[in-house]
Amino acid sequence: MTKLTTHALDTYSGKPAKGMKVDVYFVSEKREKIKSVILNTDGRPDEFLIEPIKAGNYELVFYVGEYFQKIVKLPNPNFLSEVSIKFGISNPKEKYHVPLLVSPWSYSTYRGS
Repeated sequence: MTKLTTHALDTYSGKPAKGMKVDVYFVSEKREKIKSVILNTDGRPDEFLIEPIKAGNYELVFYVGEYFQKIVKLPNPNFLSEVSIKFGISNPKEKYHVPLLVSPWSYSTYRGS
């Protein structure tokens, strides 16, 4: 079964980003919210973000500012408040895994499988 998954790794603490909120959107003529999830102790949602997936444009919004405010003292405003990853799914028969590696000052992502 085709699906969209994610996880977030806190590179500041060297741990999964437990408790981070993530919103999932499908983006066409308008931005349609599919769901919100809270990441578990492994930094992953307890459910697939979307299953099955369809071709189109998507966006994941990770609420990194809220997450890091709970574990480290940061200046106000935070350098990173939200990390938005916009990406396209061209082949809905494939699995798409979109992880986030994040600190209070930087982030990176890639397409996993």
